[in-house]
Amino acid sequence: MEKAKISAYQLLVLIFLFEIGSAILVPLATEVKQDAWLAVLLGLAGGCCLFWIYHSLYSYYPDIPITEYMQRILGSFLGKVLAFFYVLYFMYIAARVLRDFGEMLIIVFYPETPLFVMNVLMVLVVVYTIRKGIEVIARTGELLFIIMMLIGISCIVLITVSGIIDISNLEPLLEEGLMPVIKTAFTQTLFFPFGEVIVFAIILPYLNQPSKAMKTGLLALGLSGLILSLIMAMNISVLGENLISRSHFPLLSTIQSIEFAGFLQRLDIVFMLSTVIGGFFKIILFFYASIAGTANLFNIKNSTQLAYPLGVLLLVISITIASNFSEHVYEGIKIVPLYVHLPFQVIIPSLLLIIAFFMNRKKQRKRIRK
Repeated sequence: MEKAKISAYQLLVLIFLFEIGSAILVPLATEVKQDAWLAVLLGLAGGCCLFWIYHSLYSYYPDIPITEYMQRILGSFLGKVLAFFYVLYFMYIAARVLRDFGEMLIIVFYPETPLFVMNVLMVLVVVYTIRKGIEVIARTGELLFIIMMLIGISCIVLITVSGIIDISNLEPLLEEGLMPVIKTAFTQTLFFPFGEVIVFAIILPYLNQPSKAMKTGLLALGLSGLILSLIMAMNISVLGENLISRSHFPLLSTIQSIEFAGFLQRLDIVFMLSTVIGGFFKIILFFYASIAGTANLFNIKNSTQLAYPLGVLLLVISITIASNFSEHVYEGIKIVPLYVHLPFQVIIPSLLLIIAFFMNRKKQRKRIRK
């Protein structure tokens, strides 16, 4: 690991920007219609439980990342195999997020620009920033966090004063009962975006105040979850659940509905700025995790030298991951949550924690006997 430290506030900022990331870009939990905002809150509750698992593992091994302590828990061979799969997982999700934002920019703003060009530009910025290290990433996050909050507050105020909110679109509450909302929460919003905080199992060892990790993580998750729930409720109240289900980018449609004082309208640039900032941090943290995990796994002292070759790999995966946007969205909704996120976010960390618990309890008993 690089010799660097980040503060608790910087960790909060990184988790917040990461969680907001691509979650403000795509519609969440549309299957439960006007109750989507509630499914986000239930997913948040599950995400906090998952973060407790990740933090518990971190408390046993506070100075090393997940790719290293799983080798101590499972043994060298099995631990390295599993660590390699986590590196692939981080790289794969980074490529998916990169594809999300490349497609968004092409569909909405640059229809004549090839996807390859958009992704190359983003990868170049990501690789450059990663070579500066985690401390620079964290300081950049502090600046862009303020910008994101100002944009968010401004949009909420403008949407409110524009008079385009119709609360009746949120009714009836729980029209089909609570079970469909619970099912959607624990098959979708639990994994995306909240379960993706597993990436911070690589970042937490850089924290300069380990005792604040749990409080900071839960606060960041809670803040981002409440904002995402508010965004979904706002989108539904402005657009209605029928339009939400047909829109690729509902927040953009909501922002385009703003019209104030006869001249303030078509604020598409606000949407692009906020989503690019969020997407940048989500890509960079997943990609950083894959680089740090690779360096740890293969004992590479200078991990930044991996940025360029792995950056090329990230670009290639993002282009070849799906033949078109519809296929990409289908995979993200139907395949990735249960076949990719579930084992890497829930099953494996839970098993690691159980084994680590018994291993450390056995060590404590031996110390007491001595």
